[in-house]
Amino acid sequence: YLSLPLRGVRVTPANIFCTDQYLKVSIPPFLFEAILYAPIDDTNSTAKIGNGIIFFTLYKKEVAMWDSLTLANANKEKLQYLRENAVRKAHEKAKEETEAKKVTKQEHKKYALEATVKLEEAERKRIEDLKEKERQKVTKELELWKKQQRDAEKQKRVQKEAELRQEVEQLKEKKKEKMNKTRISNDETSKTRLKPTKGDGSYSMFSENLKEEQLPGPRPAATIKINFTSRVFPTALRESRIAEEEEWLRKQAEARRTVSADLSELEDLKEEEKNPDWLKDKGNKMFAMGNYLAAVNAYNLAVRLNNKLPLLYLNRAACHLKLRNLHKAIEDSSKALELLTPPVPDNENARVKAYVRRGTAFCQLELYTEGLQDYEAALKIDPKNKTIEKDAEKIRHLIQGTTQ
Repeated sequence: YLSLPLRGVRVTPANIFCTDQYLKVSIPPFLFEAILYAPIDDTNSTAKIGNGIIFFTLYKKEVAMWDSLTLANANKEKLQYLRENAVRKAHEKAKEETEAKKVTKQEHKKYALEATVKLEEAERKRIEDLKEKERQKVTKELELWKKQQRDAEKQKRVQKEAELRQEVEQLKEKKKEKMNKTRISNDETSKTRLKPTKGDGSYSMFSENLKEEQLPGPRPAATIKINFTSRVFPTALRESRIAEEEEWLRKQAEARRTVSADLSELEDLKEEEKNPDWLKDKGNKMFAMGNYLAAVNAYNLAVRLNNKLPLLYLNRAACHLKLRNLHKAIEDSSKALELLTPPVPDNENARVKAYVRRGTAFCQLELYTEGLQDYEAALKIDPKNKTIEKDAEKIRHLIQGTTQ
């Protein structure tokens, strides 16, 4: 324990300097300096200012009795060396603490970014789950509607078959009645007109005529109506194509619902403003003029009208890069790559742009590993592009520097 009188002057912690073997209190014009007898633990040691004194509590590194407070029998050069060594150690310690704070800050920043990405991923998953539930609901409604149609057609078919059987029964009854009437009239005619005569050969000709007159008349003509099962498609029904036809009908129903939902919002637009290609050209002009928000609005409306054009997502990703909407740029670039399938020579340029823009967004988020993967994918498509190769090399250097 060390007590140092202040003599009525004001002291702050900035006036005190302490290392493992050097203690200094500088209060101009006064100075207290002590090169300690043995090393102390300067991290746990404390100094309290108050009541006209500074009270030091110093913890020895080794448990032992000191002969004196300061180092005895030290020459001037040694004392100077100890002072400089103490200052150098203090600077090194301060530098280490600064580096540690910097590393901690980077870790906190990275953790915050990862937490943000996780939240966005959870939100995206929630939206996808809602879409999946809605899709299942629509599918069930479509299946129920198909079942009702089949039941109605089956009921109609059964009813028509019953009517047809009834008509057939009526025709049979009429035919029997007609045959009975013909037979009765023939019998009466034969009784009145034909009488057997005596003698051989007098009955043969009349018996033959009688046989011919007893034959039934020709069958009356009738018409049978046949109705085929109604179908949406003009082709014949095949078992191998049932799943494909149902998928097409489901997509058409979804498209009709989307169009009907947006009709109220699109009523005020001009005819050319309802054309996705015209909106894409307008967005390109706004981008060239530097009006990135207007370009994003044009691309948004074009995507609502047709969400299957990869260039709309690709151009909107470029706008988001300019506006520093990095996560949206990554999402649009990924959607463009999803639509640019299968990979063919005609869409090579678009795929290269999508990889480069997504890689740029990853690098600006300091996700250099993911960014390098996208740049390498772009180089596989266009290996002669020197600009992409230089950027990829810079990212490799950044990754190496971060690792070291």
